[in-house]
Amino acid sequence: MDENAARTRRWRFWGGVGALAAVAAVAVLYGTGAPVGKADALCPAAAAARSAALAPLAHGDIAALNVERAPKRAATIAFEGPGGAKLSLADFRGKALLLNLWATWCVPCRAEMPALDRLQQSAGADDFQVVAVNVDTARLDRPAAFLNQIGVKALTRYADPSGDAFETMRLAGKALGLPTSLMIDKDGCELGIVAGPVDWDAADARAAIKALAGG
Repeated sequence: MDENAARTRRWRFWGGVGALAAVAAVAVLYGTGAPVGKADALCPAAAAARSAALAPLAHGDIAALNVERAPKRAATIAFEGPGGAKLSLADFRGKALLLNLWATWCVPCRAEMPALDRLQQSAGADDFQVVAVNVDTARLDRPAAFLNQIGVKALTRYADPSGDAFETMRLAGKALGLPTSLMIDKDGCELGIVAGPVDWDAADARAAIKALAGG
């Protein structure tokens, strides 16, 4: 074998070794690890336990509650607080939430609002809060006027005049109309969803809220 042929064979051998090493490196980096963002979608075992406790309570006045058997992180939803402060659900981590989307043109929403205010007044605490987000996109003076008119005192005034919060939930198949309420536990995991109004003063609804908060 002449020198040129030997050199060519050596080049092919070491080139092949290099390619195999590169494949192995990719496998170590990407093949054995969780995909980016995958871990963020997972909820702790405690969320599944809360969901299991919530499921048998979906009857009577809260029969419309659809409980998630395998809870996942709630979608990232942004909205405004008093004075236009930018907020998202992540700002409430560590506290169970009843997230309610409503609008002044929605008659059932208007009927539901006093009970939501009473729920916040009686059950709102360090471990639970009603987050009622108005999604009116026009006549933005109406929500405050309506809440003042019916004497809402306990609810913080949250709003999303962009309409993005409802659209996010609609695209995720979570909201077909208003009102829509999500039960989110203290770990930011969605345990259940209710389409339509609920009598939040009813014993069935209060029991579900207690289970949500882990009580």
